[in-house]
Amino acid sequence: QVQLAESGGGLVQPGGSLRLSCKMSGEPFAYHVMGWYRQAPGKERELVARITPGSSTDYVDSVKGRFTISRDNSVSTVYLRMNSLEPEDTAVYYCYAQHLKDYTQFWGRGTQVTVSS
Repeated sequence: QVQLAESGGGLVQPGGSLRLSCKMSGEPFAYHVMGWYRQAPGKERELVARITPGSSTDYVDSVKGRFTISRDNSVSTVYLRMNSLEPEDTAVYYCYAQHLKDYTQFWGRGTQVTVSS
């Protein structure tokens, strides 16, 4: 059974930075596209960024140039570096994994990111 353990959320002032981490266990990390979704109060969940096993990346337009997704296959972990945070980035951030062949998805429990002065 795949498990995704997120960490790194918290409260930060506008303009600040945070790094989220998500460690995967239970299946080979290299067989999965990894990514981060977020959901703000009253809004739909949206894809923030994703990264393939070969480290190709995609970002939602609102975070381009501010967020960086990366992965370390040796420790089965995906990261989301968030710089220049804005109040609009406040949300619960969820790590996900999608199997390359059968597209099965797995989700973490989420970590809260709050950007406020």
